[in-house]
Amino acid sequence: MLTLHRVRGVRPVHDGALDAGHAVVVDGGRIAAIGPYEELCAAYGESARVREWDGVLTPGRYEPDAAALLEAAYHPDPREADELGSEPLTGEALAALGMTETRWGGSARRGLQRLLAAGTTALTGPFTRPAVRTAVRRSGLVELPGPVPRVLAAGEPAHFAVFAEDGSCLVTVLAGRLVYRRR
Repeated sequence: MLTLHRVRGVRPVHDGALDAGHAVVVDGGRIAAIGPYEELCAAYGESARVREWDGVLTPGRYEPDAAALLEAAYHPDPREADELGSEPLTGEALAALGMTETRWGGSARRGLQRLLAAGTTALTGPFTRPAVRTAVRRSGLVELPGPVPRVLAAGEPAHFAVFAEDGSCLVTVLAGRLVYRRR
């Protein structure tokens, strides 16, 4: 299914120039076209679902410290908030929890949700805990060996985020799938 993402502008390179009035067409998991909204609407509008976001579409954030965030911190379950709070636990507080692989897996999934909510589309490991590795692989986030320049272009995988004027993430898309949407 085609999706036309209408935004205030597209920044094809993370720190590059803003193409105001541009939009992105996604076909399945790939970017089909980037260009002025009016042109893309004329070419794809009849067959595409149009999504409008009040923000700037970029390749998304890259998180180089993902291994530390996911393997050296425990992200509490909301049901544990009264006892543990809602912020990640490290150090002595983490050591006192008696972590199991099952608990690491749940923590990693909650940590990944936080990363997606921040507009993260790529991260770096290595991830040594099997449950964390599995959670990362299933999340759809792109695991990179290091800070590789990421560019939005036709034919490339549709991994991007849309950021509001205040810098907060509105939407995160991985392989054309909407994986986070601010409420």
